[in-house]
Amino acid sequence: MKITFVGGGNMASALISGLLKQDFSTEQIGVIEINEEARARIQATFGITALADMTDGLSSDTQNSDSHVIMLAVKPQQLQELAQRMKGLLGGQLVISIAAGIRSSDLIRWLGGYQRVVRAMPNTPSLVGAGVTGLYAAPEVNDQDKRTAESIMKSVGTTLWVDDEDMLHTITAISGSGPAYVFYFIESIQAAGIKLGLSREEARELSLLTFQGAIKLANAGNDDVAALRARVTSKGGTTEQAIATMDADDLQNRIIAAVFAANTRSREMSDEFGQQ
Repeated sequence: MKITFVGGGNMASALISGLLKQDFSTEQIGVIEINEEARARIQATFGITALADMTDGLSSDTQNSDSHVIMLAVKPQQLQELAQRMKGLLGGQLVISIAAGIRSSDLIRWLGGYQRVVRAMPNTPSLVGAGVTGLYAAPEVNDQDKRTAESIMKSVGTTLWVDDEDMLHTITAISGSGPAYVFYFIESIQAAGIKLGLSREEARELSLLTFQGAIKLANAGNDDVAALRARVTSKGGTTEQAIATMDADDLQNRIIAAVFAANTRSREMSDEFGQQ
């Protein structure tokens, strides 16, 4: 199987690194990237071929191969023009798009009705092999194509399939945007630590190690996180006081509202891109 990445940014680089660690050869991976500096970086980092021209990158010797995969790893704003340029180069490849917010129906329309399309919504921890990717397959995609898409995205973490494409908005709001919520909370705890006398380095280390340990504990068993929180919250203790302060500000409902706002914005963006 040969995989051709259209776009050579950070997420493409993460996927290439993951695939090479899964024993893909450099000959099985190609990149089409118009930016000369990015092409040079990809070639130097991975030793794979990176071309500027799409026609050369999707050459006739692979064009009709059922095992060939095209990974669209460009910004959403670039995808319509790119898809329309690709129309004459498609001949049986599986097309996987990681462009956020572009509905499969719109991508299929831009590709001239080409149906063999999978949408993938990875998040930024994929850059360190700890990502989670939501996946949706267009109706014409077969089981083998789904397995292929899943194996590629599992090279950078775990995957979750959804039968309803609208659920990708929920995945975007939770795991796509979620790392930023976590970083925001860590940032706030670090700021408190500094104000309470820790150095910047000490506050960073203490906050990060606390989050790492809490996640490890949550993953160690089947206990609900609410139960884990309750075990730390001794009556009359420091944790109870901190949680009471958060509850007084209705923090949990504010967080829920924030996730709903992200979900709404994801839907709006899909509508905006779809009008192109």
